[in-house]
Amino acid sequence: MNPVTLQINLAPTDHPHARLILPHQLRQLGPSVQEVLLVLDLHRSKGSRFAGAWEERKPKMDALLAALTSTDPRIRVAEVDYSPATTKALAEQFFGGTRLPMKDSRGGPFHSYFFGLAAAKHPQVLHLDADMLIGGASRSWMAEAAAQLASREELVSCSPLSGPPRADGTIAGDPRWYEPDALGTHAFRFRRFSSRAFFVDRDALVRRVGALRAKLAPPIHVLRALRAGNPPYREPENLITRRLKGQGLWRLDFLGAAPGLWTLHPQYRSPTFYARLPELISRVESGDMPDAQRGQENVQDCLVDWSDVRAARRKWWRRG
Repeated sequence: MNPVTLQINLAPTDHPHARLILPHQLRQLGPSVQEVLLVLDLHRSKGSRFAGAWEERKPKMDALLAALTSTDPRIRVAEVDYSPATTKALAEQFFGGTRLPMKDSRGGPFHSYFFGLAAAKHPQVLHLDADMLIGGASRSWMAEAAAQLASREELVSCSPLSGPPRADGTIAGDPRWYEPDALGTHAFRFRRFSSRAFFVDRDALVRRVGALRAKLAPPIHVLRALRAGNPPYREPENLITRRLKGQGLWRLDFLGAAPGLWTLHPQYRSPTFYARLPELISRVESGDMPDAQRGQENVQDCLVDWSDVRAARRKWWRRG
């Protein structure tokens, strides 16, 4: 198999969960890759959830990354380069020379995703967001994914199975977006792209989706973005999803040969989540998943009690 880069996006605000999840990601996937590229985004968004506690967390993030790079020569840190020259080069590579936004309308990452893909030493890249939990820890999954991409022109990317596997091979979710794949049990084709976790061949990705074009967010989101001081554009995964639907392309999610590879996403941040995170990571690594969690891509109440988050959100909506 060709060498693979594991590429993980980080920002200072990620430190409270990254201090535990990043070492977990390296334990689960490090043995299968030849490079680990930690992409650190130091461009702070304005007025968004992506900018919280930036100053106090940056030294802690710097210390975490320094400690990790000192233990493994495969690990390198790359700060996202927003210079005009780099922005132009990325725009030429992925957007046909048209505008490459710095952030999306929420203040979320945009430029940094494409910077990470371009900065990877190897064309085959497994990207993760900083909060993704990894189960199964298969040592063969990346070779299986590379073989699928090489043999099927309709595939843009592969992703580990979303959520721990169910015995019957099904998954939760809206069936309008996916269908079972001929690869077999625990394999599904999606018309929706996800930037949370994906394996691509960089050259094949560019060839198959073509030059992307930045799109304005819906009007209400444009107004919120302008009020907050963020760019008014849709997120990158929306742009690629449009290409999937328009050009008959797919993303393939699959578990692979035993023990397989799957992901779990903690969708909220709360005191309960941070208190439960060490146990949650341990349960993911051991595969100790309750039936109510299986087939679900987001962490459910059976693993973390989200009632404090829901109460706070209801209070916010009533106040608004």
